[in-house]
Amino acid sequence: MARGRGACQATTVRGGLGQNGTVDAAAALTEIAFWLERELAPVFKVRAFRGAAATIADLSPEELAARVRDGRLKNTKGIGGRTLEVITQAVDGKVPDYLENLRERGAQPLAEGGVKLLAQLRGDLHSHSEWSDGTTPIGDMVTAARTLGREYLALTDHSPHLTVANGLTVERLTEQLDVVAGINDGLDDLRLLTGIEVDILENGDLDQTPAMLERLDVVVASVHSKLRTEEKEMTKRMLRGIRHPQTNVLGHVTGRLVAGSRGTRPESIFDASAVFAACAESGVAVEINSRPERRDPPGRLIQIALEAGCLFSIDTDAHAPGQLDFLAYGAARAVANGVPPERIVTTWPLERLTEWLAKG
Repeated sequence: MARGRGACQATTVRGGLGQNGTVDAAAALTEIAFWLERELAPVFKVRAFRGAAATIADLSPEELAARVRDGRLKNTKGIGGRTLEVITQAVDGKVPDYLENLRERGAQPLAEGGVKLLAQLRGDLHSHSEWSDGTTPIGDMVTAARTLGREYLALTDHSPHLTVANGLTVERLTEQLDVVAGINDGLDDLRLLTGIEVDILENGDLDQTPAMLERLDVVVASVHSKLRTEEKEMTKRMLRGIRHPQTNVLGHVTGRLVAGSRGTRPESIFDASAVFAACAESGVAVEINSRPERRDPPGRLIQIALEAGCLFSIDTDAHAPGQLDFLAYGAARAVANGVPPERIVTTWPLERLTEWLAKG
């Protein structure tokens, strides 16, 4: 399978299909799910394809073909009309029409500009799995990151306070660390970094024990609650979180939503000059969140952070494999705002990155 930083996903994913004149039905279903996630399609729609792929994953090509021909597959739980159509066309040796249409749409770049910077991005320091509010197992996120040519990916599921996102307790996060270690043992082309997206609580404390934070590779600190707090108190809260010795990245700085299924949400108000000065002083990177419904921070705040001397981290905040391709959005925004590549920590090789992460 072709790989490479900034490689077009249409090329890298397509390499898994059509080999030796055959079409792998499970791979076709999985690729369809990827494209739909990339388009922010409804979760139920994506799950239908990932679920169907799991249903047929253990069937041999001969057994799958037999079940298609005699009608058993049609009556199988987890197989619907659209997924049956995809599987049938794959069994017949054809690239499914539904997949071809998605590939044609996906051949267009997600964002205008930023192509050169996108090719320089080596990894992503903000992603989620089904352990908190992501939609897929950790392994699916890793597979997509490898296919996209990433050198590293940080798994940063939520902290306990964010119960709506199934935040991880100390016990669950400890268990996850063992899972990550096992995954890394089987990898030679990508490093899965341990991490957390930790809430900055109302008093500025981080929502995890200091001992656990010390065990992690990456700590992304974000505000998720009381986003309309008065400016002075919000500034005080953020400064305390930024100055915590384990904080590496300040996540989605304003908390705004500019589009999407959750509606819109205004920016939190805080003293940007003070916040970004603290980031620069503490060596905390300001996240350029690549999610299209966030586009956070806005351009004027990126300019203040630049003038303050901040580092930046272009991250996807991906909650599904296809969303790992969102780095294109972040790269375009960074270029539009004149952020130098050398000040973007996710352009750094793993060795330099881990040295910086260990500063605390």
